[in-house]
Amino acid sequence: MKKCVLVILAALLLPYMVTLAWTGRIQGEDEILTLPSGRYIVIQQNGLEKKVDAEEYLIPLVAAQIPADYGCEALRAQAIIARTYVYKKMGSRTEIGEEELEIEDWEGGQMNGEIYEAAEEAVRSTGGKTITYEGNYIDPLFHRASAGRTRMGTQEYPYLQPVECPKDVEAEEYLTVSVWTKQQFADKLNQWAQEKFVSPDQLPQTIQIIKRDDAGYVEQAQIGTRTLTGEEIRQALELPSSCFALEEYEGGIRSICQGIGHGYGLSQYTAKLMAQEGKTGEEILSCFYKNIVVNSE
Repeated sequence: MKKCVLVILAALLLPYMVTLAWTGRIQGEDEILTLPSGRYIVIQQNGLEKKVDAEEYLIPLVAAQIPADYGCEALRAQAIIARTYVYKKMGSRTEIGEEELEIEDWEGGQMNGEIYEAAEEAVRSTGGKTITYEGNYIDPLFHRASAGRTRMGTQEYPYLQPVECPKDVEAEEYLTVSVWTKQQFADKLNQWAQEKFVSPDQLPQTIQIIKRDDAGYVEQAQIGTRTLTGEEIRQALELPSSCFALEEYEGGIRSICQGIGHGYGLSQYTAKLMAQEGKTGEEILSCFYKNIVVNSE
């Protein structure tokens, strides 16, 4: 993901730098974004250190996080989310190393000219906007599609309240089915844990879902000799979400999984539908993050 961001930045920033050399600003069709923002991402490339303005860095970041066809306002919401994440990581600093952002290719970004253009407009039109709760940046959690309802946050995330997203079931790859032999299933879990805690002859009798949350996501499950969280099982089995069922199937184990991502915060698919209904990016954010303020910095 980081290499992708670097390549895209190089292509995107050349015309910007030419404009900046003459005017100190970027002129768009409808918006003007003045640079620099005063915040910088420090990138290590080929043994050299480069500083990239945070607003410039956001363009390929947003491009990697949401499909271009999700609509202008959904992308604007995503741009504000991305900026909030970066600014929260930076805190009171004006510079941050790219490695500290811990950006991962969470679902495989869509990298093409269409999304670059859309992401650029989204970043430009939301210049400086971030999300706060009681004066502090939130953790702007998001995912591609919920299992039908977003998840309740813990006390640490009081702004994450359940939101009904019934049409998320229409999202591409909402429902996924995976099948393993008992040996394959045991091997995946043991390799993830780096210890042998389940064997094929214990399956499926030692598989038990202990607890689900109100949105249907697995919180705790017993497999073999260990009690695991739903997220741990998702990672071990490489499932798209932790809203899953495990069952015996044709002598092996089958998972039936709903949703894409962890299920907390903004559902991008429902954001897309809200954008189609005429909601603004700010209205979309206020739906998924309760009692927040969208600030302009």
